[in-house]
Amino acid sequence: MTQTGIPFVFMRGGTSRGPYFNRADLPEDRDTLAEILLAAVGSGHPLNIDGIGGGAAVTTKVAMLSPSEDDWADIDYFFAQVSVTDRLVDFKPTCGNILSGVGPAAIEMGLITPQGDETEIRIRAVNTGAKVVARVQTPGAALTYEGDAAIAGVPGTAAPIALNFMGVVGSSTGAFLPTGNLRDEIDGIEVTCMDVAMPMVIARAGDFGLTGHESVAELDADKGFFERMEAVRVKAGELMGMGDVSKSVTPKFGLFAPARDGGTIAARYFMPWNTHPSMAVTGAQCLASCALTPGTIADGMLDRPTESPANVVIEHASGTIEVLVDFNKDNGFSLNSAGLLRTARKLADGRVYVPSHIWEGA
Repeated sequence: MTQTGIPFVFMRGGTSRGPYFNRADLPEDRDTLAEILLAAVGSGHPLNIDGIGGGAAVTTKVAMLSPSEDDWADIDYFFAQVSVTDRLVDFKPTCGNILSGVGPAAIEMGLITPQGDETEIRIRAVNTGAKVVARVQTPGAALTYEGDAAIAGVPGTAAPIALNFMGVVGSSTGAFLPTGNLRDEIDGIEVTCMDVAMPMVIARAGDFGLTGHESVAELDADKGFFERMEAVRVKAGELMGMGDVSKSVTPKFGLFAPARDGGTIAARYFMPWNTHPSMAVTGAQCLASCALTPGTIADGMLDRPTESPANVVIEHASGTIEVLVDFNKDNGFSLNSAGLLRTARKLADGRVYVPSHIWEGA
């Protein structure tokens, strides 16, 4: 055999998609694992022509599932971001959109048995330690993808998947404000560095000469902005205690602007070397927390909700995303949990093949 076949379920999770593997079907060795994922996705070509990636950062993501080693959780979710062209695999971050498909994929793999009309699945995000409760629709104890829930960036409707995120503050850096400051100035740009679900560097769009309402295509064509943004992001990574982040997708970068269409605030999210077509679930939690925190760069851009829980509506490039934030203000701002509604759909299953010289299988 010149190729090794690995079982997988191909899922759309939220506004991302990729292969979902049973961790037991993959090697423990991280270097070999990375080579397998690069081959499976087809990293190294802008179209991922020799793999199942889709030529965009939101379609080169990988989920690996296993029964949880944590007493609290049912499923361990290990995430990998595979680059489109650079043949890099980043195991540091997590992805909330791909997490949307973890519950259904775990059922598809036989790792979870549906219970009643709605199955609650407790998920531990291995990369960050975050704990998430997913509620998946299983009428008559049977998984369904049909429903009336719609999310911006995905056509049509599907069964709703409710996600409640806990333990996400400081998940990567150990601190809500990794630099210790509500604001820092880097290269003349004022930013807030925050770690909630995803470590982020957040700035005002106007400080880059932008409106914050540009399309994805307009932003991606603005190479001058990306050069300035990347310089700020890399320096912020150092200040956040994350070391040299020049080859890491974290921290992510975000821009704020006043809302135009009735939302709480407008934002653009970067992955970080191109613009997200909609909004990341993890990024939305960090952006919502920043918007709610007095003293951040969001000051003056919104009528800040004062009662908890607050429904923060973030306007993004494809529409809006709503984050229900449970917080308290006893000593400044502190986050208890964040809830979002997502959808997912199984697209295919079977085996994905990689050259046997990379791995000959278990």
